[in-house]
Amino acid sequence: MRDRAGLRLRVRVNGEEVVREISPGRLLLDFLRDDLRLTAAKRGCDVQVCGACTVLVDGAPVSSCCYLAADADGREVVTCEGLGRPGQRSRLQEAFVALGAFQCGYCTPGMLVAATALLAEHPHPTREQVAEYMKGNLCRCTGYARIVDAILLAAGS
Repeated sequence: MRDRAGLRLRVRVNGEEVVREISPGRLLLDFLRDDLRLTAAKRGCDVQVCGACTVLVDGAPVSSCCYLAADADGREVVTCEGLGRPGQRSRLQEAFVALGAFQCGYCTPGMLVAATALLAEHPHPTREQVAEYMKGNLCRCTGYARIVDAILLAAGS
């Protein structure tokens, strides 16, 4: 709905209904980080290459740095903060911790969100499927082996 303040956005974020007035050009990443204080998704490349800003919109991974918040109207958005339950990590998060599948951690939230989408689509992926699916998430610190191993551990593969 349009009015003088901009657009009225109604979105479910990590299971909570959110209604806010936003400007038409507001990016989903900025809305999540600045308006909702959900800071797991990171600004990296601003051109949909690095995956640090990955969130799920209706279950599909999107680069929130290039996705308009208005396009999330009426949809379900899940950030890394919404993957587990309060006080309890998801199985995937536990696998990343168990295998030390991170170093600096900057890319980790995007990796976890993308891997969540992968496991929803392919519950028992092969190593090759994981490597292919995760190509859109870059890490400057690791050699990716532990990340792939953690995803396979979480899948029970």
